[in-house]
Amino acid sequence: MAMPGATTLLAWTRLLRAADLAGQHCAESLRKVGLPPPAWYDVLLAIERRGAQRPRDLQVALGTEQYALSRLVDRMVKARLLTREPCADDARGHLLHLTIEGRAMRAAMWPVYAEAIETVLGARVAEEDRAALARLLAPLAEPISA
Repeated sequence: MAMPGATTLLAWTRLLRAADLAGQHCAESLRKVGLPPPAWYDVLLAIERRGAQRPRDLQVALGTEQYALSRLVDRMVKARLLTREPCADDARGHLLHLTIEGRAMRAAMWPVYAEAIETVLGARVAEEDRAALARLLAPLAEPISA
């Protein structure tokens, strides 16, 4: 079994800490103005960009656990941001559709979310370092192949 070196552990710790703090800041920014958490934005944006989707395809696209996405979708359907429609080619399946209210919610969330992203990253890290960070994180943003 390979053990991570000190530099790998430091990078890992900072990556997780940075992601946690960034997520907390975004969630708090949205909460302060009465908007739902960032995960709702991610679902709304994915469906807005790709059109109606099966929950399993949305799960893969977002990299979330099935049980967490299922609960989130239930809340979003209850809030009338999404609808479930039967899938034409699979009687057991359904497609998630964005409602007019869902599209409006996504649009309302973006300015607050964008400002939070700018506060967390844009205003604190130089442009060339943001480009390097994006490049460095690219392989980590892909699933690990077996």
